[in-house]
Amino acid sequence: MARRCGRATSLLSGQIHFCSRSATKSAVWMCLCLLFRSAAEAGLYTATDQIISLTPDTVPSVLVNSTAVILVEFYASWCGHCISFSKTYKTLARDIKEWKPAVDLAAMDCAADVNRFTCGMFGIRGYPSIKVLVMVCSKTNAYPCFHRPAGFPRDLQGLRHLIIDKLEKHEEPWPPACPPLEPASQAEIDSFFETNNVQHLALIFENVNSYVGREVTLDLLQFDNIAVRRVLNTEEGLITKLGVTEFPSCYLYYPGGNYTRLRARTFYSYALQRLPGVVRSGKPPPVKTELLQNNTEEPWKPFNRSRVYMADLESTLHYSLRSELAAYPSIRGAALNALKKYISVLKKYFPGRPMVMNLLWSADSWLQKQTGDAVSYEAFREILDNSEQLPDTALPEGLTWVGCQGSQPHFRRYPCGVWTLFHVLTVQAMNSSDPQEVLSAMRDYIGIFFGCRPCAEHFKTMAEESMAEVITTKMAVLWLWTIHNRVNNRLAGALSEDPNFPKIEWPSPELCSACHTVKENGDHKWNQEEVLPFFVSYYSKNTILTDYLEDESLILEKQREKHASEARKRVGRQAGEATGSMTNPLSTQPTAQEHEEEEDNEEEEEGPQDEAVVDEEARYVDGAEEMVSKTSESPWSKSDLGSRRQVHRKLSIVGIRMREQQEDIVDLDSFVNRHYKAKALRLAASSRVKQRTLQRKEEQEPAPVFGLGMELDGGLGMVGLQPLETHFNIDVGQPGKRLQKRELTGEYFGAEVEMSHRRRWMTALSIGFSKVDISLCVILYFLSFMCLLAMYLFFKNRLRLRRAKTALP
Repeated sequence: MARRCGRATSLLSGQIHFCSRSATKSAVWMCLCLLFRSAAEAGLYTATDQIISLTPDTVPSVLVNSTAVILVEFYASWCGHCISFSKTYKTLARDIKEWKPAVDLAAMDCAADVNRFTCGMFGIRGYPSIKVLVMVCSKTNAYPCFHRPAGFPRDLQGLRHLIIDKLEKHEEPWPPACPPLEPASQAEIDSFFETNNVQHLALIFENVNSYVGREVTLDLLQFDNIAVRRVLNTEEGLITKLGVTEFPSCYLYYPGGNYTRLRARTFYSYALQRLPGVVRSGKPPPVKTELLQNNTEEPWKPFNRSRVYMADLESTLHYSLRSELAAYPSIRGAALNALKKYISVLKKYFPGRPMVMNLLWSADSWLQKQTGDAVSYEAFREILDNSEQLPDTALPEGLTWVGCQGSQPHFRRYPCGVWTLFHVLTVQAMNSSDPQEVLSAMRDYIGIFFGCRPCAEHFKTMAEESMAEVITTKMAVLWLWTIHNRVNNRLAGALSEDPNFPKIEWPSPELCSACHTVKENGDHKWNQEEVLPFFVSYYSKNTILTDYLEDESLILEKQREKHASEARKRVGRQAGEATGSMTNPLSTQPTAQEHEEEEDNEEEEEGPQDEAVVDEEARYVDGAEEMVSKTSESPWSKSDLGSRRQVHRKLSIVGIRMREQQEDIVDLDSFVNRHYKAKALRLAASSRVKQRTLQRKEEQEPAPVFGLGMELDGGLGMVGLQPLETHFNIDVGQPGKRLQKRELTGEYFGAEVEMSHRRRWMTALSIGFSKVDISLCVILYFLSFMCLLAMYLFFKNRLRLRRAKTALP
């Protein structure tokens, strides 16, 4: 009873009446309603609560001609009693989830402007109000089909009993979705298996006022191969036959009169749902372990269901960091902060092997050093792959699911691994000073990166509802357990449920019988004083099994081989690119003039070089030898160099001359990058005294030699090949003898040097450009000049006219 305005009003009546003593109180109440208008629009229920949110548009489709009993709550989101009752209503939705499609729950926020007219049509005057829709309502207007109970209870058990009473007392024809709830007779039980094709029959013996039998019947509504019948204590013949002495009690009855008693009264529904052959309607039967073991693609791994496996945790890290994050080429802003928190929590609390922990420390250190607003995933991936080749640092690649393996490839696996990972982290962080450190990292990571976006939104909604109430690390462990059970309850019976691993509220009675207890009214209750020690023991790092893990030494060896293979491929790819560029020159056949220019250039190139040029070229050779020493098999071996001695054209380090236009498309950026630096060095050296060789024509022309220059390609950021001078001899076996100078003699010709300068300037200006390109440039410059000239003449004449006008009287 509650008293308002000096008059007693029952809170169980479904209507709460308010009366004002003064105009001042009414004005204050109206102000409060206006202040809470935004809350009213938000509502008290979301899609994760498994409650249908009604609007004027959805009322006809949901309520008219419904084949289920629908319990509808009419509330105002600013109402304090409605807010308090919403917790019970959400719990009721989860508790009777298995009663669908016979029973469903709905709610409408009458404080929202769009819903006020509809609430008025239903005659709602106070909040909260409960109305029950009669099944199979054939009237075109849905409003008369509702029955408002004279008073409705506020507790979970009372609401369940209210729904059952409405199921039994309705006046319409019995809907096909609802199972029989009336008591069964002995004659019906004796002939049951003759008329019904089920594998199991459960008999609930109870008193006439007991609801246990009807509740269990509705709990098994969605399951096949089992039927439930309630038997009253007045059926003395059947009671004597089975020796029933306690009420309520449950017996499994088989053909021929055999029976088995279930002792745990609280878990009748749980035990019956897990009988052999009992499956959800429309779901495939569980796959037998023998068939799973015969799957050659991914054989079944026997495991202990009461333990956690490190293989699942490492597989989760691999998929999370290498697959899920890969969808974000650039990680910036809130996503970068979420990644930093996620890696930081893993570094602190992940109970991994030393090599994995070293990698997490390396990744966290690298992220903390990133001061910008964004990082690229490619750079982060290099840290994950240990490209720096730090000792004893690796994260195993590949997925090896053990405790999280499913009967089919699309069941369990990564979602199971994520839950397991964060349960482990919350337990390991129980000594942390920040109780929400792990939970906030989990919320941010799932909210931004988790691939299942509806799942991420549901988790964020649940976190917004109650995560702020977590003030201790023990509460963090229990909060995550509660949220996980809510998700299991919501997804039970969904297509994503593995029939071999049904989604239940965890831990099961088999794993922790002490975690389950019974209230005075017979309802199930969790014993949290036992749940917490169970979680601490179950997810402790000391109890994690290392079965099916690959040896650390093998993982590190594979990582080294992978890096070496990538280096060989990279060098081979660069060599192939350079070979392709040299075997496809810019012109097919040199002209006579080009032969003459080539001769002149060769005469100049035979002279003594400037020491700076020699040092620079020596560094080119040093870079080549360093790359050779890093790879086990260089594509530029000595034998390969010898096989290229048959090339007749002599190659210079500049390699750029006036050529005829080709049809092939040339990559100008890489072409210039490959030759410009050496060309600049040659131009600097050409100012020195040139000497002509005395025996140039008698000597055999050597073949071209290539070295790996450590010069970054501007377009690709990769090492490019640089052609070396023909008089540079590379001896890989003797690094100290890389360059030998020829003995040159000659005379200085000033005119020849001047002509060389002119030719080189012409070559530099026409690098890689065709005649068409140069013609277009000339035309564009001419047009630009004409436009500028026209503008100049226009403004000049305009200014002259303006001066003439001002000069007139």
